[in-house]
Amino acid sequence: MDKGKAVMGSGRRWAVDFTDNSTLPSSRDIPDPPGFSRASQEQDDSAVAKQKKDAEANWKAQKAWEVAQAPFKNLLMMGFMMWMAGNTVHLFSIGITFSALWQPIGALQGVGKVFEPYKDSKVDLLVPKLVFIALNLGGLALGIWKLNTLGLLPTHASDWVSSLPPAKEVEYSRGGFSSALMCFL
Repeated sequence: MDKGKAVMGSGRRWAVDFTDNSTLPSSRDIPDPPGFSRASQEQDDSAVAKQKKDAEANWKAQKAWEVAQAPFKNLLMMGFMMWMAGNTVHLFSIGITFSALWQPIGALQGVGKVFEPYKDSKVDLLVPKLVFIALNLGGLALGIWKLNTLGLLPTHASDWVSSLPPAKEVEYSRGGFSSALMCFL
């Protein structure tokens, strides 16, 4: 027997004929059991599809809220980093401050893209978007506050006009030893 030739004479080695040549009644001729109707099965399929759509809408709403609240974590982290940077003007504090300003600005520019995967007719994205925008504006306010504490914001008239005297300092700090302590040294 040649390799590749079928045993039974058909073109394939393993072939099964599924045609029903029996004289028994087919399954289509058998009546449905009591309590079963084909219409209810189609209704069940539509109910399952509706449940899946509702579950997907709930999932999208939950994820949209997670995305909306994500800037809060960034706000806390950036606040801690600004506190660690101190109040003196140096490269690290300026870099942290401008990072604190740039991140919210970039996030505010991309609000539509951030919430694009969660668009659905059943999901209301207005409130999560407003929360996202508010938290990013809070981050922007934190960065502006840090610029002010570093003295980099022009908040006095003398910052704009060179002929005006600069603002008087409210606090003074001095270091050193008092004369009473100097006698012991």
